[in-house]
Amino acid sequence: MNGETNLDILLKNMQPVLHEDIYVFHSSNISFNEAVQFNPILIFREVEGTALIIQKETAKKHALDYTYPSKMITLNIHSSLNAIGFLAAITRKLADNNISVNSISAHYHDHLFVPEEKAKLAIKVLEEFAE
Repeated sequence: MNGETNLDILLKNMQPVLHEDIYVFHSSNISFNEAVQFNPILIFREVEGTALIIQKETAKKHALDYTYPSKMITLNIHSSLNAIGFLAAITRKLADNNISVNSISAHYHDHLFVPEEKAKLAIKVLEEFAE
């Protein structure tokens, strides 16, 4: 299964789902093996350190510094990694509504991290955009 590439189909069928958990971004010099203990939704090695997206409660429990408390929105359409313009259109629409977004493309779906306090507005904007 390669996923959808047609932009019109992607936008009309994105099916945004808002997750309840609050996620945060953390970066430090911990190793990949150490990072796994925090059950991150993402681990990415950058020159400056190992970046994680983890649940806020996990960061607090382990006294980890964090930024960008956010909610995750999963776009439930299986988008192709070769799709052109899907995230560009979505992030532009969110920007037009003064909503910052950090997007992650995984194998099957795209995931958007939006500020916690703007999550419901983001869902409304995406649902209207799909209509």
